[in-house]
Amino acid sequence: MKRFYTLAVKITIYDTRSRVVRHLDLGHQSPGIYTNRSRAAYWDGRNNVGERVASGIYFYQLQTDNVSSLRKMLILK
Repeated sequence: MKRFYTLAVKITIYDTRSRVVRHLDLGHQSPGIYTNRSRAAYWDGRNNVGERVASGIYFYQLQTDNVSSLRKMLILK
């Protein structure tokens, strides 16, 4: 018998000065690989007030109930 469970998933995007740029609350998701755009987390390059962010380096932190992972990304326009 397979057991299905979900985890609360949040992504926080930071600039290089550790200021929060955007919060993405993805709700409860089941574990797995999400590669298509309709199911994957998507950031439109805007901050919390809807302004486009500048090109540069940003960091994103993926948090679930039991995992926290921080990675770097580059935005180019």
